Amino acid sequence: MTLDAQTQRMVAANQADWNARAPLHAASDFYDRPAEFWFADYEWEDLGPLDGREVLHLQCHLGTETIEFARRGARTSGLDLSEKSLEAARRIAAEAGVEVDYLHANVYDAVEAVGGRRFDVVYTGKGALCYLPELQQWAEVVGELLKPGGVLYIVEFHPLLNALREVSLPGESDELVLRADYLEGRGPIAHDSIVTYTGDEVPGRQTSYEWRHGLGEITTTLADAGFQLTSLRESEVLPWPRWPSMQQTPNGWWRLPDAAPRIPLLFALKAIR
Repeated sequence: MTLDAQTQRMVAANQADWNARAPLHAASDFYDRPAEFWFADYEWEDLGPLDGREVLHLQCHLGTETIEFARRGARTSGLDLSEKSLEAARRIAAEAGVEVDYLHANVYDAVEAVGGRRFDVVYTGKGALCYLPELQQWAEVVGELLKPGGVLYIVEFHPLLNALREVSLPGESDELVLRADYLEGRGPIAHDSIVTYTGDEVPGRQTSYEWRHGLGEITTTLADAGFQLTSLRESEVLPWPRWPSMQQTPNGWWRLPDAAPRIPLLFALKAIR
């Protein structure tokens, strides 16, 4: 995909930002959890058995989730824009004793990066879609990556959570207050905080950019690209405590207390090509 010059500069800034953050993330307690921790139970129900299937994890970052697909018998590949993230991902996979083919590329260039291979499952999410400046071309790329009848599975922070802010900024209260757009359409959002979501300060961190994508935009874009949407879940739990009032669930994830409104914090979308 050809992005305009300004968007290319923003994507390059994001690449540099993730390269700066990756070593800190890899060393943080935030990611010091078993790979299976990062998955909700319903993900395995939706995906079904993976033994012998070919799985591609787009925007895989450190590969902390990617290795679980390999452990479950899938022939697994991971793709990411950040070279430093993939250095850590390869080390994590080697320490776990699993084989993952990691590829360095912009997600829009994924078809070329995988050499024309096609997959049974393309998995993405949990902080990935917000880094896509354009969804139509992304959906077309995913369609080219899938075998006929292949599955796209997205597990992503809900746009409502993003509107409440996915991560608190210094000085903000913990009230459920709309602080950002839910809907797409107003262009990139610049982030200048020097603190990453693991709580670490990133020396020399530069501005990064995100784009909002509402559920309506995501589902309609996929339908227009020829996908058949088979399920859409909305979930009230997160794998980390966004607000101090959140309570831990038996499987170690977090939800708001009973007295709080029930709101979606994650969504899981399954679509067949």
